[in-house]
Parts: sequence; C-alpha cells; structure tokens
Amino acid sequence: MKKLLLIGICSLFIGSQVKAQFSLSGELRPRTEYSHGYGALAAEDQDPSLFTSQRTRLNFDYKMDLLKVGLVLQDVRIWGNQAQQVANEEKATSIHQAWAEMNLSKTLALKVGRQELAYDDARIFGHGGWNQQGRSHDVALFKYAKKVNVHFGIAHHETGNRKNNLYDGPDAYKDLQFLWINRKTDNFNLSLLFLNNGKPVMEGTEQKSKYSQTFGTHVEVPVDKVAFSGNLYFQTGEDGANQSLNAYNLMAEATYQVSEESQLLLGYEILSGSDYNQTEKNNSFNPLYGTNHKFNGFMDYFYVGNHLNNVGLSDGYVKFATSKNKTAFNADLHFFASAAKISETADNYLGTELDLTLTQTINPVTKIAFGYSQMFGTESLQILKGGSKSAFNNWAYVMISVTPKFIP
Repeated sequence: MKKLLLIGICSLFIGSQVKAQFSLSGELRPRTEYSHGYGALAAEDQDPSLFTSQRTRLNFDYKMDLLKVGLVLQDVRIWGNQAQQVANEEKATSIHQAWAEMNLSKTLALKVGRQELAYDDARIFGHGGWNQQGRSHDVALFKYAKKVNVHFGIAHHETGNRKNNLYDGPDAYKDLQFLWINRKTDNFNLSLLFLNNGKPVMEGTEQKSKYSQTFGTHVEVPVDKVAFSGNLYFQTGEDGANQSLNAYNLMAEATYQVSEESQLLLGYEILSGSDYNQTEKNNSFNPLYGTNHKFNGFMDYFYVGNHLNNVGLSDGYVKFATSKNKTAFNADLHFFASAAKISETADNYLGTELDLTLTQTINPVTKIAFGYSQMFGTESLQILKGGSKSAFNNWAYVMISVTPKFIP
C-alpha cells in the first residue's frame, strides 16, 4: 500500500512538471581574509587578524505559466565559532529568500515575501552580495512590465506584539514604500526612483515614524566605444534625531572599451556631508540599502556599516579591467576626500586606496578569487577613523565560489 501511495505521489509530481519547471542549485563560498586596517586604520601596535567565513546556500526555484516561487536557505558562519557537536537550538539555517510571484495579467505581477531588491547600479537598493549574509527585505512588490517597467514596493514591519504597535525589531525601517520607473532602449537606459523610508523613534512612551525621502535618477548612455553613466539623488525629510535632512549624491562615470578584453573607467562620486560643528540640520547623504562595498573602495572605510551622518565623501577613481580565457584582472585606484569640514584646520584629503583582484575560473561551477588592497591614509583619515596613518594598512583575501546545479 505504501509503495502504491509513493508511486502515485511521484506520478502526480512528474505530471505537474509537464508545464512547470523546477530547479535546484547551491552555493558554497568560503573566504579567508587577512586584515591589518580593514574598515579603519590600524593602531601602531595592532596585530593583524586572519579568519575564514563561509556562506552556504541552497536555492529552490519553481516556474509555471502563472506562478514563480523562490526559496533560498542560507547558513553563514566563521570557521571555529560553532562547536563540532552543535545542537540546533541556537545555530540554525536561516531563510534568505522565500517569495511567490503571481501573474495578475499579461503586464502586471505581484511578488510577495522575503526577497532581494536590486535596482540599477545597486547604489540605493542592492542585494549586498559581497557580504556573506547578503541583504533581503520582507516586502510586497507590484511589477508592471511593458515598454516602461514600473515596480511599486511596500513594507510594514512589526515584531508580533498584539498589545501595541511598537516596532523594536532589528531592521532599519518600520515602514517603506518605493516606486521605480525604468525605460530601456538601444540608445539609453533611464530610471527614476522614489523612496519613502520610515524609521521608528520613541518620543516619551509613544513611537512615531520619522520619514525621509530619497528620489533621483540613474542613466546609462552608450556612445561608440564609450559608455556614460550617472546618478543624481536627493534626500529630504527627517532623520532619527529629529533633524531636517537635506543631502545629495552625484556620480558620473565614463567607460572606454580599450579592446575586446579590456576596459578603462574614469569616475567621480560625491556624497554630501555635514560640517564638524553643524548641529541644526543634517546634510549627510545615506545610501541606505545599496551594495556599498561595490563603490568606495574594497576596504570598506565608507558606508559599509559606518560613516553615516558624517562629513560625507568625495571619491575620484580610475578602474582598469581585463580578462582573457578563464582569467580576469581588476585594478582600482581611489582618491578620497571629505565633502564637508572635518575640523577648523584639518585638510579634506583623506587618502588613496589601491584595490587589486585576480579571478580564475577553474571549471563552469568553480571560481577562485584573490584580492589585495592598500590604504595610504592621512592625518585627516586618522581624525575620522582613529588608528594610525603610519601603520601598514592593508587587507587581502582568497575566496572560492562553487555553484553547482543539482537539477538544472
């Protein structure tokens, strides 16, 4: 009887796959890092650190005519921070994504659940892929697709307390709404973004949401061998300290295709900041939920869990990328300065960072990457970050990425 039941279930499953597709894939990504000045200048007598972190993911995807379902199970750990004989009470696999996307019409769909949000160059919304844990949101997303693509997302966060409406959870917002509009042709790619971000703030015994608004545009225009791109965003509203917010972000890039294998990029970005003695308003731009590791140097001195509500940043950079066969090499050079005054006498120039990356494809599902970065800091960076500019501030890593497809 049990055999007949099992055969029947398998028959139903196989039959359901006639018009549906199921895929199962994985990711194993251990990364060993050497750090002596990562994120902040090292002290003169500071010893370097060496550790290995690992991300493990199992990705389930199901597709049929009117429905898509995605599930990503994830485990992130530092080698050695968990006992060999561990119980499941404290260390459990988390759900990085769990969503369903339903077609409401030929042009309209609704995607609900825990999901990654990544738009344009990932400056405001990105999946944070460098961080082993990544970034995902609990959100309902309406998607309109035709000549113009429109996404409208809405989120409201609570902690399950039925006696009040107080949110004391870990996320950066209690309420969020955003609208993304995109038009892409052979001649240009233009996006508009409007984001309303509500942070919970206690005023006495009452919780209120302080809303900031981020709005702006991302544009890409190819011209022969040169591709131009840029961002312009503004922020208004209030911050969590009840200060009025008035900030901006400007980025301009030009990428020249040197050859089929190589390209050279010149860019400049400024994120506005607040002067050291400014107290009445906030002019510091916050890139919010972007993949910030991608932008202002791989040593993460700026906007990777730090440098918020500060003097801002001016970043001029040159990037060279080349690849041949199964080998890719990147060299980036950043020139950092503060966008606002650090002190009455301090110079705005913060330092120069060199980032080198070499990636080798071993086979279709395996890559190994090597990276080395060096920060040449100044006294001004020392004022902001502490540590010593005289220390040898460097960082290196080796990362193996294995992405098998168990069921294609």
